[in-house]
Amino acid sequence: MSEKELIAAAKLAAQSSYSPYTNYPVGAALLFGVGSVVTGTNVDNAIYGLGLCAETVAVAKAMADGLRSGLTAVAVTGPSDRGDGAPITPCGRCRQVLNELAALGGTDPVIYCVGENQVNEVQLSQLLPHAFGPAHLD
Repeated sequence: MSEKELIAAAKLAAQSSYSPYTNYPVGAALLFGVGSVVTGTNVDNAIYGLGLCAETVAVAKAMADGLRSGLTAVAVTGPSDRGDGAPITPCGRCRQVLNELAALGGTDPVIYCVGENQVNEVQLSQLLPHAFGPAHLD
């Protein structure tokens, strides 16, 4: 799957966003080495802290489907009509959740941070240097 196809999958996922409070639909698409793509979208909650980010939803779906290794790429996209149009990145919690999944398979996936007119490509290890993970618990 190409970068453009993965980004398109994230944008499509964002269309299912439940974001009545933030009005900020986010989509995420995870690509695995076996060719599987798992998508997620954000889910707001009236108690804001109980909302779920798109990346976390996608990781939970992947785990539920038994996909626990081979994460190679992630695309994250937000609305083009909000903010300054700059590429968005996973929040700190999502960086940690993605790191946990990546660590299970020993990968360092590329993260495509999508903006209105720009896509930033960065490795997860650059977004979350010195990450805490499963190896710290051994």
